Amino acid sequence: MRTTPLKRVIGCILAMTMLFALAACGQQAPQAPGQSQETQTSAKNEETPAPETGTPATDGENGKTLVVYYSATGNTEAVAGYIADALGADTFEIVPAKPYTSEDLDWTDKNSRVSREHDNESLQAVELVSAAVENWEDYDTVFIGYPIWWHVAAWPVSSFVVSNDFTGKTVIPFCTSSSSGLGESGELLAETTGTGDWLEGQRFRSSVSEADVVEWVNSLEITSES
Repeated sequence: MRTTPLKRVIGCILAMTMLFALAACGQQAPQAPGQSQETQTSAKNEETPAPETGTPATDGENGKTLVVYYSATGNTEAVAGYIADALGADTFEIVPAKPYTSEDLDWTDKNSRVSREHDNESLQAVELVSAAVENWEDYDTVFIGYPIWWHVAAWPVSSFVVSNDFTGKTVIPFCTSSSSGLGESGELLAETTGTGDWLEGQRFRSSVSEADVVEWVNSLEITSES
């Protein structure tokens, strides 16, 4: 069958139309099954969110550190000073309203002050010059030092802990003693106040060196704000 000129013209027009349609399809972005172009764009934005601005930095530093101590003969005061120097910490001395004399501290004398207080627990509520620490709420870590009296913390320390709220604070007891160990002294103080996170603590001999104290402090990995 011969093809007429009109049919050839129509055939050329149809061929050109199909070529333009295929070119247009090739320029369109591919789509995932069941997704429209708008849905794809939205999903892409969710997968790669824009970076946030103004996000506050995390503060990894600990708060301020305080070293509280009662020292009857100066040994505990020395250790407290070593700790404070190592950490750049503040100190607070527990001072009885009626100071203990050397005669008061003679535990071998049944009539001495400490002996009478030991025999009569009602006398162990020792009045202090002050139990109030300035800016107490600023301290996150509190060391509490004391000599050991009859296997427990010297009673002026109990008067201090019952007067303060240790909620939210890490408390680290330490003691000085020529022979007795820390024992349950820290645990008993924790029970007395009923607040705070009390750690195990450490006992030091009366003549402990600064280097030994600093070694212990460093093992605690405490960073104090200045």
